[in-house]
Amino acid sequence: MKKKKKSNNFVNKKRRKVIKTLGTAALIAGASNFLPMPWVRKADASNHLLIGVPSSLSTPYGVADDQDHLNGTIMAIEAINAKGGVKGRELKTFVPDYDKLSAESTQSAIAACIDKKVHAISNAFTFAPIPGMDTSTKWKAPYLQGNTQRLATEEFKKNPKKYSHVLQTDPSEVNYGWTYPMWLDAMKATGTWKPVNNKVHIISEQTGYNQTILKAAKESLAKSGWELAGDTQIQYPVNDWAPVIQELKKVGAGAIMCNHWMAAEEAAFCKQFRADPVPGALVYVQYGASQPEFLELGGRAMEGFCWSTVLGIYGDKMGEDFRKDYLKRFPEFGTYKDNTMGLVYTGNGYDIVNYLAASWNATGALGLNDADFKKNCDWIRTNPFRGVCGMMDMNNEYQEALHFPDNGFGNQSDSHETGMGQLFVQVQNVQHRIIWPNEYSQSKLEGCDWW
Repeated sequence: MKKKKKSNNFVNKKRRKVIKTLGTAALIAGASNFLPMPWVRKADASNHLLIGVPSSLSTPYGVADDQDHLNGTIMAIEAINAKGGVKGRELKTFVPDYDKLSAESTQSAIAACIDKKVHAISNAFTFAPIPGMDTSTKWKAPYLQGNTQRLATEEFKKNPKKYSHVLQTDPSEVNYGWTYPMWLDAMKATGTWKPVNNKVHIISEQTGYNQTILKAAKESLAKSGWELAGDTQIQYPVNDWAPVIQELKKVGAGAIMCNHWMAAEEAAFCKQFRADPVPGALVYVQYGASQPEFLELGGRAMEGFCWSTVLGIYGDKMGEDFRKDYLKRFPEFGTYKDNTMGLVYTGNGYDIVNYLAASWNATGALGLNDADFKKNCDWIRTNPFRGVCGMMDMNNEYQEALHFPDNGFGNQSDSHETGMGQLFVQVQNVQHRIIWPNEYSQSKLEGCDWW
């Protein structure tokens, strides 16, 4: 067994240049969790609780989110083990590397977790959720993830017995499209942004995730006071945003949504847009801005751009305390006042481990058998859990977290304390600041230099 490495090798800030190094570092950190802890009785040292954490660590995409998820996982495990583990058992990780765009690779990663006889699976997300879910039915340990995909939770709705162990800890991506007009109304009401017209132009990548968001946005815009005036399709990778920006300028919409998911490409879009903007447009980029790479690559050029996530660390005391602790553990992401830490899967990885620990402590069901797996899945389903990213209440027809604010399209909550609050964020002074909903905002919308 290798000796435990120093924690500051766990993550490399320049992740986009050292993907393989990141994967190695993560696996070292995972391996270090197999070392017996002095506070665990020697007789119990081999009687651990193993969490499988499939992670894309060597692909050109998905590394940022999965590294964030793994960091949060390790942080929670370290804290729990420092207090003696769960009923005297040490928590450990198994971290198979995989390609989240590949169905075959997703299945292989889940199969590897089954071969290792894990007590639970924690995963950020995969773009092939259903193949992964199907493989997991051979070993129905609790499978908690932040897939954010209604296609997958609809499969649960169709066959709840088959997928009873698969729990989506966040609301689905449909809520991005459904809530977008509500946010536009709220930003208009601030008086800071004075729309030049009621037109909306949406740029969408080809993944099912982005196309589902587009469809939902069309549904909600049709019921709003906003008009969909432009629908531009793009294909990853985008090497030059100039043709897209010319389309934006031709339409001249007052609101623009860049419906992509990759931080590096969104940062490139924002840079090129700033150089040749659509005057007066409120610009929203979909989700990818949450990844550390967005600010690392874009810096001050990202000022004024907005984004959102249905899964993110709140700006309340619980969330702020987590930010402080995370940055102490991973100082390579900066300080509390000046940082590029990820605001999504850092918290989700952390919350999932704590949710599992709460279940294991409550049920005492620590065995590797269907009966104990079912006890924990049933407990998680019927006991909502408040984490740093809000409330995970999955006791519904989709077995996914309820969404806040209520956009009128179902599976919603009337409070950010009973549902998971979608965070709308603006880059202000090269930092991410939550600007809406007001219940947990850190700041207010600020003007952009192209208005």
